[in-house]
Amino acid sequence: MRTCRASAAGKLTVVLATLVLVVAGCGGGPTPRAWAASVCEALTPWRAEISKLTSSTHQQMTAQTTPAQAKENLVRLFAGAEQASETARRRIADAGIPETDQGAEVSKAFRASLERIRDAYGHAGDTIDALDTGQATAFYDGVQAAVDKLNQEYDASALDTGRLNSTELKQAFDEVPECR
Repeated sequence: MRTCRASAAGKLTVVLATLVLVVAGCGGGPTPRAWAASVCEALTPWRAEISKLTSSTHQQMTAQTTPAQAKENLVRLFAGAEQASETARRRIADAGIPETDQGAEVSKAFRASLERIRDAYGHAGDTIDALDTGQATAFYDGVQAAVDKLNQEYDASALDTGRLNSTELKQAFDEVPECR
C-alpha cells in the first residue's frame, strides 16, 4: 500500500511541478516600465559606442594614413559597431516581451531594427576588407561607396514607430530614469 501511495504522490508532484512551470511561463513578460528601462539600458551604451566609432571613422577618412592602415582601422571600427549592435540586440531580446498591447510586435521591431543595423555595419566592413589598397584614389572611392551604402542601409533600418503605437510603452519610456 505504501508503494501505491508513494507512486501516486510522485505523480502528483510531477503534475503540480509541471502546472507551476506552465503557469509561470504564462505569467507574462516584464511591465512596460521594466521593459523600457531594460531597452534604454541596452541602447545607451550602444549609442555611445556608435557615436565614438562614427567619430573615429570620420577621423580615419580624413587622416594622413596609408590605404592599408586606413583599411585595417576601418574594418576594426565597423566590426566594433557590428558587435555593439549585436550586443544591444541580444540585451533587448533578453528583456523579454513587454506585458502590453502590441508588446510582441514592439519587441520584435526593436530587435529587427538592430539586426539590420548590425548587418549594415557588417556589410560595410566586409566591403572595405575586400578593397585593394594598391591605388589610394580607388581605395578611398571604394571606402566612400561603402560608407554611402552603410548610410542607406542604416536609414532603412530605422524603427517605424508610427505603426507601433503603445500608449503604455510611450509613457514608460518618458518616465523611467534609464531613458533620460
